[in-house]
Amino acid sequence: MSVTLSAVTVDCADAAALAQFWAGLLDRGVDEGASKEFAAIGIDGGSGTGPGWTFVRVPEAKGPKNRVHFDFAVGDLTAEVERIVGLGARPLAQREEDGVRWTTLADPEGNEFCVIANP
Repeated sequence: MSVTLSAVTVDCADAAALAQFWAGLLDRGVDEGASKEFAAIGIDGGSGTGPGWTFVRVPEAKGPKNRVHFDFAVGDLTAEVERIVGLGARPLAQREEDGVRWTTLADPEGNEFCVIANP
């Protein structure tokens, strides 16, 4: 038996708006038909750049802390954080531990993720 990650799904208040943010971060396009209820990246025909992303409107707000979050490795931490903040992210913390540097950010709906300096 083989298991393949097909999509990452994010609960949100406005699917189209949040998909637009993540599409900018990932340098991918939002699939056609995005609405406040549902939006996707890389589901229609795939993109060959990893799993698809789906965004589904839910009635409840995000809880205090993510149980799962995304880590993205980048070549230039400062430049990427500036770019992602320009897309609408909010910086939460900068850290360095055991020679690894990273910045924790929140997307426009408060979902946390990290951007890590790729050595």
